[in-house]
Amino acid sequence: MLTAFGNTAFILLFSITGTVIIGSMTAYAIDRFDFRLKKLVMALFLIATLVPGVTTQVATFQVVNSFGLFDTRWAPILLYMGTDIVSVYIFLQFIRGIPVSVDEAARLDGANAFTVYRKIIFPMLKPAIATVVIIKGITTYNDFYIPFLYMPSEDLGTISTALYRFKGPFGAHWETISAGAILVILPTLVIFLFLQRYIYNGFAQGSGR
Repeated sequence: MLTAFGNTAFILLFSITGTVIIGSMTAYAIDRFDFRLKKLVMALFLIATLVPGVTTQVATFQVVNSFGLFDTRWAPILLYMGTDIVSVYIFLQFIRGIPVSVDEAARLDGANAFTVYRKIIFPMLKPAIATVVIIKGITTYNDFYIPFLYMPSEDLGTISTALYRFKGPFGAHWETISAGAILVILPTLVIFLFLQRYIYNGFAQGSGR
């Protein structure tokens, strides 16, 4: 379980960091810049969520395997890091509430687009970042399918697959599984209780914008 917690923490760190950076950059580009096929890009994000993930797993597995990432912790990180439409929309709602005049004032001072994003837009997205971190973190923490498929080795398991390994073909160690389930639930329960106000505030502020 300790190894599984370490693997899960490693995956969470890189996955959430990548989602926050890529998602906020995507939302910033979509809201602040006019380019061809802008509406099509948003439509493709939405369509991607309507396609069942199981139908694309064969192709996804071949791509991950061709990169040599199968049975490594980087395989789930790469898949989790893909920006989902929920993160994009959360960041979009907050960025739309930031006046464009702030960007224009920074541009007059000589700042380029990336500087505006890094020094002005990103620091103002703290409520949105907290919301995305919590939602993405809980989703990644509880996921079983991707670690089970892409990290089959015993020493590369996450907390969800570690619990599954206590069950054998001839029986299950239910007392061990029950104890492990309590250990798995406690971190998410404690984090949610401490940070739940960020979830509600983030959604409320985002909808208000």
